[in-house]
Amino acid sequence: MENMNLNKHISGQFNAELDDIRNRVLAMGGLVERQLEQSLDALGALDAELAQKVIDGDHKVNGMEVAIDEECTRIIAKRQPAASDLRLVLAISKTITDLERIGDACVKIAKAAMDKRSKNQQPLLVSIENMGRHATRTLHSTLDALARMDADVALELHKEDRKLDTEYEGIIRQLMTYMMADPRSIPEVLDVLWAARAVERVGDRCQNICEYIIYYVKGKDVRHISYEEMEKDLKL
Repeated sequence: MENMNLNKHISGQFNAELDDIRNRVLAMGGLVERQLEQSLDALGALDAELAQKVIDGDHKVNGMEVAIDEECTRIIAKRQPAASDLRLVLAISKTITDLERIGDACVKIAKAAMDKRSKNQQPLLVSIENMGRHATRTLHSTLDALARMDADVALELHKEDRKLDTEYEGIIRQLMTYMMADPRSIPEVLDVLWAARAVERVGDRCQNICEYIIYYVKGKDVRHISYEEMEKDLKL
């Protein structure tokens, strides 16, 4: 009876630890989502003060990544989880890396809002802001799927990156036309280009997180395969 109680106690502690790292990664996701929203607000309004707030807040995202990663390592070493528990810890460990890189993208967007030439760039920034709002919605939905570990929603969200890529390609064509019309604008356009690239990378990171959700729920590694192959494989 004592052994049964001990096992139940250990199991309860382990479940609490897993719940804790799930809650912490969602909290990190919430912070990153706010960073993205604020960086886009700063870009749209050319608000240097808000942009600086985003840049200053990046250390919080980095700190959360380090703390959660340390906890994942501790759980693996101490608990030696197997099957779905191990997949959960690995999925979280990978997810926080992508969230931290979304935080880095937010800093790049914020820096574009602080650039001295930004007022001349404002007409060029409108398309990026629209694309950024699409990226924000995708991130929000991805975090929601992560909270519920919903593989079906993650599979659907995986396609959103294609739409963001299409928007990014449209912005590139627009910027190229602008540079050809006025070669003197090239330095300004390049700054805008880096901001557009940062937004596009948010979509890539969300796509990665969707793959981790699918890996946890289905036990299948769907990285580096097409959406069509993924959909077919998961329906088998």
